[in-house]
Amino acid sequence: MKKSETRSIAQNKKAFHDYFVLERLETGIELVGTEVKSLRAGGVNLRDAWCEITKDGELYVRQMHISPYEHGNIFNRDPLRPRRLLAHRREIRRLYGEVKQGGVTLIPLSLYFKGSRVKLELGLCRGKKLYDKRESAAKRDAARLMERALKERNR
Repeated sequence: MKKSETRSIAQNKKAFHDYFVLERLETGIELVGTEVKSLRAGGVNLRDAWCEITKDGELYVRQMHISPYEHGNIFNRDPLRPRRLLAHRREIRRLYGEVKQGGVTLIPLSLYFKGSRVKLELGLCRGKKLYDKRESAAKRDAARLMERALKERNR
């Protein structure tokens, strides 16, 4: 396997429904061995996950569920424990300033292997209102109808 080859583990599709993604950032994640083995088996859920920056200037992901590894016995950790994210200090400070300014939050968008390392794609997001969600659904439905019409016409 090449060093830069990526393999997706999980996507947070709900994040794209509930938020406008303003910016994306790739971070590393601090895991233990049994968690990595569980990720290889696909046992992760990003749906309710969110990130916070502590007063110490560290970035953590909360509520990310990594299922216990079935052969892990005593080495398994709490599935919902906070996990530290690895990013440069200046990036964390910049994100802290944007989050404190208001209206935006940090949401995990996807989890993937980059070579042998696990990476988390973090999104700086602004929440959608109900009318924004309806507008997105209407655009998606219109695009689907146009694709269907083109297929019918080309037959």
